[in-house]
Amino acid sequence: RGTPDGIARPRPPFAAPRQVPRRLHEIGRSKALTKATHGWNHTRKNVIMILVKLRTLALTTVAILALSACSSNTPSTSTPASDAASNGSSGAAGPGTTKVSVAFYPLEYAAAKVGGDKVSVTNLTLPGQEPHDLELTPQQVASLEEADLVVYLKGFQPAVDKAVEQSGAKNKLDLSQVIQLHPATEDHDHGTTDPHFWLDPTLEAKAVSAIADELSKIDANNKSTYETNAKSTTDDLTALDGEYRSGLTNCQVKTIITTHAAFGYLTERYGLEQIGISGLSPNEQPSPARIAKVQEEAKEHGVTTIFFETLTSDEVAKAIAGDLALKTAVLDPIEGITAESAGQDYPSVMKANLDAIKQANGCS
Repeated sequence: RGTPDGIARPRPPFAAPRQVPRRLHEIGRSKALTKATHGWNHTRKNVIMILVKLRTLALTTVAILALSACSSNTPSTSTPASDAASNGSSGAAGPGTTKVSVAFYPLEYAAAKVGGDKVSVTNLTLPGQEPHDLELTPQQVASLEEADLVVYLKGFQPAVDKAVEQSGAKNKLDLSQVIQLHPATEDHDHGTTDPHFWLDPTLEAKAVSAIADELSKIDANNKSTYETNAKSTTDDLTALDGEYRSGLTNCQVKTIITTHAAFGYLTERYGLEQIGISGLSPNEQPSPARIAKVQEEAKEHGVTTIFFETLTSDEVAKAIAGDLALKTAVLDPIEGITAESAGQDYPSVMKANLDAIKQANGCS
């Protein structure tokens, strides 16, 4: 197209874009870098905070595990022996006290009642543990050498028998040599005898007397205390025996069915019959044929209640009771005292057992 002066001129080439000054590019890069750096610093702070929290959590977890390990390796808690008789805990030895180590709760109760504040009692079976299959820690085994007296029942707890035999214990009292145990009515993992003698209060009284005799030999200066305490405790056990005899004399039903055949001494003493769903070991699983036999016997004897215990499963008892529309209730073999126990010590749980049998069997 022409120009005002009529002279044709060539079209100018396509104009290149304006060049941004180098300084502006640098400023842009600087701002972007600053923004990226700020974002990274923020992210870095978050990562550091998370790592610090994780490290704190890890240290806390390690500390808890360490405390748990110490607790699990400790044979027992430390309380006065007088408290051990009532709450199932053990005692720490104070100056001048005689250290007694016992295998399970009924022996702890007897030793603590006899010794009073003159002894500290350590129970190898901790509250809530099932004593039949007890396994000992190295610390518990070592503690037997430090005990002035070890009280156990040979044949009941193989791990304890082995530990006592291998230990350098100065004085040992095996109550199977003091109390005439019943022969086992069937094969089981704990010897040829029924160990549950303490469910007859008169036999628990024999254990009390035997422990008093041993303590009197070891600590002659306190012999009169041990004898007095033993007399008081055996009097209480004699009174408990009287309550059982009067309470179970007239019962409409003379049979009890239990998941664990632990009540042979009790039923023999008071004229009852025991039918065990499993044998002398509470964790034995009955066969279908055995369950069917128990159900037949329950019908035959007019049983109203299937008894189970606190330290083992109640599933079998409830299954049998449900099939026959029977009740279930607790009958405690008192192998240990826990928060679920019907009492805080041997006498109170024995009385709870008496009430349970009276109610189930229509006793007056």
